[in-house]
Amino acid sequence: MSDPRSSFGQGGASDGELIAELRDRLTEASIKCSERCLYQSAKWAAEMLNSLPEDEQRMNLDVPQSSYRVFSTSYDDPDEAALEAADAPKFLLAKAFFDTKEYDRCAAVFLAPALPAGGLAIFERGQGRTPSSTPSKPKGKARSGDLPPPPFPRVSQKSLFLALYARYLAGEKRKEEDSEMVLGPADGGQTINRELPALARSLEAFFHARDAADPQLKRSQGWLEYLYGVVLAKSKQEAMAQQWLLRSVSLNPYHWGAWEELASLVSSVEDLNAQLSSPLFPQNIVSLIYQTHVSINLSSTSESASTWSALQILFSIFPTSTFLSTQLALSHYHAKDYDASAAIFQSLLTNHPYRLDALDHYSNILYVMADRPRLAFLAHLCTSLDKFRPETCCVVGNYYSLCSQHEKAVMYFRRALTLDRSFVAAWTLMGHEYIELKNTHAALESYRRAVDVERKDYRAWYGLGQAYEVLDMFFYALYYFQRAAGLRPYDAKMWQAVGACYAKMDRLDEAIKALKRALVAGTYFETTESAQAASFTTSSTASEHPLHRSKKKTQRTGRKLLDPDTLFQIATYYDRLGDEAETVKYMDLCVAQETGASATSISATEKRIRKRRKAEARKAELAEARRLAGRTASTTAVTSKARLWLARRALRTGDLDKSERLAEELCMDGYEAEEAKSLVREIRGLREANPRAGL
Repeated sequence: MSDPRSSFGQGGASDGELIAELRDRLTEASIKCSERCLYQSAKWAAEMLNSLPEDEQRMNLDVPQSSYRVFSTSYDDPDEAALEAADAPKFLLAKAFFDTKEYDRCAAVFLAPALPAGGLAIFERGQGRTPSSTPSKPKGKARSGDLPPPPFPRVSQKSLFLALYARYLAGEKRKEEDSEMVLGPADGGQTINRELPALARSLEAFFHARDAADPQLKRSQGWLEYLYGVVLAKSKQEAMAQQWLLRSVSLNPYHWGAWEELASLVSSVEDLNAQLSSPLFPQNIVSLIYQTHVSINLSSTSESASTWSALQILFSIFPTSTFLSTQLALSHYHAKDYDASAAIFQSLLTNHPYRLDALDHYSNILYVMADRPRLAFLAHLCTSLDKFRPETCCVVGNYYSLCSQHEKAVMYFRRALTLDRSFVAAWTLMGHEYIELKNTHAALESYRRAVDVERKDYRAWYGLGQAYEVLDMFFYALYYFQRAAGLRPYDAKMWQAVGACYAKMDRLDEAIKALKRALVAGTYFETTESAQAASFTTSSTASEHPLHRSKKKTQRTGRKLLDPDTLFQIATYYDRLGDEAETVKYMDLCVAQETGASATSISATEKRIRKRRKAEARKAELAEARRLAGRTASTTAVTSKARLWLARRALRTGDLDKSERLAEELCMDGYEAEEAKSLVREIRGLREANPRAGL
């Protein structure tokens, strides 16, 4: 990612010209989004504006402050300014109707009810295109110099956008009213916005007429392009939608809503790279924010060099941005660094106690950490602020799920979806709850709806795989696990699921390949415990910058560790294939993953221990040597199973010393102790029967 500051001229992040330019543009963007009732985009611009460093000149009340006119235009277009001035009274009326959610009345202020959409769209199927929705072609041969007639009355682009946007929202409102109860008997998820076809046709005609009159797009502002992109995306014409949204952000780069719609169309890194290579893609601060946002949504880890450097640049410009702090927390969350992510969310909650944005992710983290007290506090706080926000319902649902009250959890996730059916997290979480309730078919439908809303949600694909696995439909499960692994190629859990599915289909060679991918993805470095690890807990000061807090990580010792569970599974599959050499290799690797022990020191200790006279003395000294080497703290049930397998194999091959040593280690570990004791008794019996055995 290139440094976008070059688009504003040379200078560091503290450059006064850069900050002044950003302040003016974000102020303008917030005002213009508010005028057009794009409230989420206006909020984003205002929050980013207030996260800039303080302007000392503006803080000086003795200096005259510049004011911004609500109906001013910065496009240097006198014709558009004149149209806005002429439309001002009607625009105020239309905006008042919009704010009171009377969307049809708002649209009717500037557009006649019989124009492109309205109720006529309902009868399109039987009647074809209506005369009002498509400009009629005159009979006879058209002259080459004729321009297509404009489909809308002569109003300003701002007024036209508000009217068409109101018509679009009127269709969305009717769509919600026509929808059945969430996952009810008649809820097939097929209800559509009936205004979309007419809106698409009329906007296409408008742009065709405008391009003919203004080929250079000198009068274009980017707002209508954004609306056309949204309509095309809702109509599943995603390739065209991307082109129009790219045109919108190139004309109006500080409209965050257009960037978010563009991000929703990205399902892979290849899609993002294709957007970045487009000649329409702008290069500025907001484009860098977008690239970081999409990279994190694609589950890139916080260790990614480009994402990390981009966050450093952005935090140097917007040091107190809640949006950027949330992105940093989400990057840690996707990297499964739950402590770091929870610390950032806790800091955000402390500094902004009335902010509910992204708290559903925080509740997911607390759920994974099984931090019931903090999750209960978060649920109480969100409920006291706004109990009818989808985020609140998800937080409460996660709390009930952690309490194993799955029916109540489903009720709250349903409530979240009643408020917003596009809230993908609620669909996925409700699918998880139905899995817990053994309602596999409802879980499948929940996951499918999540995928319909957000195709790059790997959790929904993984959930579909789990549900089909429960139904013993492994071919389907394998397909969905592979889709999840494609979205998260560096997540060992995805490849482990693929491998397990192959194994259940008796395709052990493919299972081993998948588990080796999981082994590579799950490799991590051994770390030294330090006091800095506590910086990720709630003891961190709320005032500490999240980027600085994220740098406080444990130190690597340089030794790579592999997942012993995966190693044991690979060894088991090789054993089923009859490949004893590979089985021994991976069983040895599994045992070797017990942290804190070097092979040299342990082997020397073992040689000394073999020379001891009595069995009790051998046990005591072996325990002491292993305690000093630090192995006992990390012995697990899986490594114990691997050690038991190696001990039995050594017994079969006649290596009684090795078998006895491994069995005695098992006796002290606490895992597989009874079988280990039985093995020791068997070995001693063999020694007594044949004193020369094992020598």
